[in-house]
Amino acid sequence: MLGIILWLLIAYMVGSIPFGLLIAKSACGIDPRSGGSRNVGATNVARLCGTRWGIATLTCDLLKGALPVWIGMVVSDHPLFLSCVALAALGGHVYSMFLDFKGGKAVATTIGIFIPLAFKSILLAAIACALVIWRSGYVSLGSLTLVTVMPLLLFLGGSWSYIPLSLVVMAFVYWTHRENIGRLARGEEKAWQKKKHEEQA
Repeated sequence: MLGIILWLLIAYMVGSIPFGLLIAKSACGIDPRSGGSRNVGATNVARLCGTRWGIATLTCDLLKGALPVWIGMVVSDHPLFLSCVALAALGGHVYSMFLDFKGGKAVATTIGIFIPLAFKSILLAAIACALVIWRSGYVSLGSLTLVTVMPLLLFLGGSWSYIPLSLVVMAFVYWTHRENIGRLARGEEKAWQKKKHEEQA
């Protein structure tokens, strides 16, 4: 039991590492919280510092979701435990202990936590996300698509044990995107292609 609790705390701490902030400051001397959407996620880092640094942030945010779950499989392969590890890492990203319990919007880390748990399902969800972004230009809409289709893909793929996790994650991501949803509903969301600094995604 002590080992399980310890690993949940480690997963939260790993998820809390603000790679977007670290990369943006070291690469271009910019605090992403003071420009663009004021978010530490990959989209804002790419907007402020360039695509390659956005990709670097995306990769790190994926890994901080995937690695705690992968290593957690050594501690226990029980779906409930792994779901809790995944949520701990995700919670760390959104409520980082290093950023006064603020953080990103959890999309990249969401992909990361599902890579070891349901790779085929998250791959298909990520493709759906990319297609929506490509067609609409809205990163936020693509992100919402990803978490919305994930429970269905898990059901169709037979990974039923992780459907509850996907539903919690979906609610979590919808909450972090609540302002984007409002702007989408009002037709005020800025498209990624236009590269407007006001966009939040």
